[in-house]
Amino acid sequence: MEKHYLQQGAAADAVGDVPNHPNLLAAYFSEDAHPEMEKYVIKPIFSREGANVSIVENGKVVEAVEGPYGEEGTIVQAFYPLPKFGDSYTLIGSWLINDQPAGIGIREDRALITQDLSRFYPHIFVE
Repeated sequence: MEKHYLQQGAAADAVGDVPNHPNLLAAYFSEDAHPEMEKYVIKPIFSREGANVSIVENGKVVEAVEGPYGEEGTIVQAFYPLPKFGDSYTLIGSWLINDQPAGIGIREDRALITQDLSRFYPHIFVE
């Protein structure tokens, strides 16, 4: 199966292009100067499905997932709590193809960092 990697660096670039946008979490390249944050997430620039992600609160790692990524660098992104339904945290991912909505996926897990073994519910948009 082909693996698809998410480029987290795009998040830092987007925030730099439109700072304070209500639909974007503050994100910075780790090596760049950025404001202090009480709670934030450290993510590799290239990664997939929660690998090498850490949640930091008051300077201490409160949750982390190991993995093979991160040599290329990391970003620091403001923490935003996932909604919790019952005992599971829920994350919705969306995909665009040629600037058109193509699908969404709902990923659920008991942990705050969703991973490759988290429950996954795919959706596709068809005309």
